[in-house]
Amino acid sequence: MFNYLRKRFTSHIRERSRRRARLVSKDGRCNIEFGNVEQSRFVFLIDIWTTILDLRWRYKMTIFISAFLGSWFLFGLLWYVVAYIHKDLPEFNPSINHTPCVENINGLTSAFLFSLETQVTIGYGFRCVTEQCATAIFLLIFQSILGVIINSFMCGAILAKISRSKNRAKTITFSKNAVISKRGGKLCLLIRVANLRKSLLIGSHIYGKLLKTTITPEGETIILDQVNIEFVVDAGNENLFFISPLTIYHIIDKKSPFFHMAAETILQQDFELVVFLDGTVEATSATCQVRTSYIPEEVLWGYRFAPIVSKTKEGKYRVDFQNFSKTVAVETPHCAFCLYNEKEAKAKEKKGYDNPGFVLSEVSETSDTKM
Repeated sequence: MFNYLRKRFTSHIRERSRRRARLVSKDGRCNIEFGNVEQSRFVFLIDIWTTILDLRWRYKMTIFISAFLGSWFLFGLLWYVVAYIHKDLPEFNPSINHTPCVENINGLTSAFLFSLETQVTIGYGFRCVTEQCATAIFLLIFQSILGVIINSFMCGAILAKISRSKNRAKTITFSKNAVISKRGGKLCLLIRVANLRKSLLIGSHIYGKLLKTTITPEGETIILDQVNIEFVVDAGNENLFFISPLTIYHIIDKKSPFFHMAAETILQQDFELVVFLDGTVEATSATCQVRTSYIPEEVLWGYRFAPIVSKTKEGKYRVDFQNFSKTVAVETPHCAFCLYNEKEAKAKEKKGYDNPGFVLSEVSETSDTKM
């Protein structure tokens, strides 16, 4: 009993580690790490816009809040310095005829409040700049321009983050597993994909990449070698009418990398099938890419997908997503090579073939009847 539990635990740990070792996760995130990059990290500041857009929301909001609070506090200090130099503060006991640079600045707190009112253009009317000193006028102009720049950049970054087509990709879903079964008399690898919105993806295109480790004839080991996988639907793989779930399939023929795999050996294979869907969002005209991946444990040999689309009595088409990833076992050849040989054998049965070793010999007829 202990040996059985140990084997099960070991196989479970091995399976979990293998599932984690994938380049693309099920939700499309790339699991890759860059090490020993020679370029400095400051190069990312050159393209600050893309850097800000790629940040997570918690970091973005931290930068957003820090930028405004930091600028308000910095200019609050500058306004306090202006008031201190011009001796507008109460501790200098200004005379009754003294005209300050900024009215009603009595300390650091009031200077901070004036900085906030200036940058966000609140303008309560209690504190204001006078024409007494040019330094205050210049500082007011500089803070107003800088405040507009900060406000435009941060608001634009948040708006761009919200409206990114990456969020539209989350409403495109793939089936949990891929299946291998016969379709149209051919052995195919099938994947189901669905659009969860009624708005279409214009100019959709589906393709795949098979990632595996390859050893060249020269002995070079290529990790993550990419092999093109052509996916089609009955209407073609471009300009899809993507209003209802589609079943895309890859024909396993002699050119397919799955041709030499079998039902008994597919789990021992080391590959990752990455599927891509490119399209244009109908509402924003922005390009969008959705991707997912399948490892050998997620490819079911001898199954097909359960029906998902039906028609109601009212004449409407209904999509039941409860059966979206549901599979049904079907009779399937255990390898594509066997199916190919079976078709060749049946084709030869329908034809006649001459025996090249057959020699026709003529025999002269003699009559043994005597008269």
